[in-house]
Amino acid sequence: MTPELSVVLGACGGYPAVRRTVQRLKQQTVADRLELVMVAFDGPSEVPAEDAAPFLTVRTVKLPGRVPVGSANAAGVRAASAPIVAFGEDHCFPDPGWAEALLAAHRQPHAVVGPAFRNANPGSAVSWADFLIGYGPWMEPVEAGLRPFLPGHNSSYKRAELLAYGDRLEAMLESETVLHYELARRGRTLYLEPRARVAHLNFAQPPAWLAASFHNGRLFAGRRAGEWSVARRLFYAAASPLIPVVRFGRTVRELLRPGRPSRILLRVTPMLAAGLGADGLGQMLGYLAGPGTSALSLERYEYNRDRFLTREDQRRLLAADA
Repeated sequence: MTPELSVVLGACGGYPAVRRTVQRLKQQTVADRLELVMVAFDGPSEVPAEDAAPFLTVRTVKLPGRVPVGSANAAGVRAASAPIVAFGEDHCFPDPGWAEALLAAHRQPHAVVGPAFRNANPGSAVSWADFLIGYGPWMEPVEAGLRPFLPGHNSSYKRAELLAYGDRLEAMLESETVLHYELARRGRTLYLEPRARVAHLNFAQPPAWLAASFHNGRLFAGRRAGEWSVARRLFYAAASPLIPVVRFGRTVRELLRPGRPSRILLRVTPMLAAGLGADGLGQMLGYLAGPGTSALSLERYEYNRDRFLTREDQRRLLAADA
């Protein structure tokens, strides 16, 4: 039998780093139609038999060294065998109906289908700011429908759409918003499916979060402006101080939508300003000088997210594992 959906998980530290996510994947209503593709480095690359049993197939890809998220995900796409590929993370936990909802939406000719998000560690202002900046447009409650872009590192794709990029795939997966813009320009559709629900662990330590925000901003701008003229790059760099202002307004509007926790606005505003400022500074440098080494720098922050939580968050995570 051929799996219907391949879930690609980058594992920095091997299987122990993604064990929590795999436990959620085992609970999927269609686990027996799934393929787990673990891309492992710096740790054991085998999935224990008891954790592999619920899935139709399990594949492991062992990389020789640490690589950016885009490269790890590209290796997983090439190793996958299902027609649909979903990216997962060691800090993003899908509800039991997640995979079934993605598969249902992919019966339509959408190139990309993304899930709805909730905050898995809502105890700090930093966590809320990180969540709102990164996932505000897809935060519960949210309506289904077409979107200009969807969440990176957590969306699902028609595998053929990704393989069509050939040797460019690693670069395109470094900043998936840029990939989504290109797919939309080519007439592909991107669909948000709120029945596919995930809980996302967010940064809760300011130094790590601000550094990651800066590198994310630089990587996005650098990849977006890859083939632009010098004049266009300079124009966007000059306008980049406006980016935090524009994004702040959009983020606040998302938070104030019905059903959202608008009561936290005053508490998170200083952190929102700081995070958006770091992102804007990164975008300015990206437009001027390209992505630099930001993709590799982000590897430090994107894996093993539990290192960047508050002690209370860590205690709750361990309690949930028990």
